[in-house]
Amino acid sequence: MSPHVRQLRELVGAQLLVLPSVAVLPRDEQGRVLLVRHADNGQWGTVGGAVDPDEGPADAAVRECAEETGLTIALGTILAAVGGPSFRVTYDNGDKTSYVTIVYDARVTAGVARPDGDETTECGWFRLEELPGIDLGPIARATFDALGWI
Repeated sequence: MSPHVRQLRELVGAQLLVLPSVAVLPRDEQGRVLLVRHADNGQWGTVGGAVDPDEGPADAAVRECAEETGLTIALGTILAAVGGPSFRVTYDNGDKTSYVTIVYDARVTAGVARPDGDETTECGWFRLEELPGIDLGPIARATFDALGWI
């Protein structure tokens, strides 16, 4: 949890927060997409997270990718802006969040994918046709559904 969200939680408790966020979909030369296994639920998801105060979404996307995977990326086009009921989460501690997410295409410019060991426990490259068969978290599944990838 970022310091900003922690401050908000101190004020509003577990009440619903609408948070701006980013998702990054790095793809390799074979068209595979990089996903990360999230430490909190053990499911595969997109690289990304919340946009910090005064941070641009593109900067947040690059930062989140570096933090979660160790990779340096070049952002491509914005693939979608998503939100709504499928992007609502209730965390184990009862905190409720509704994410409004800008989804970026990206390519790796440097580094080798490795999990951070904190938020992510594994990194993996997947062909688009593999996505329906893997253990995707609900937000990743909703994102890929919105993109027409599953």
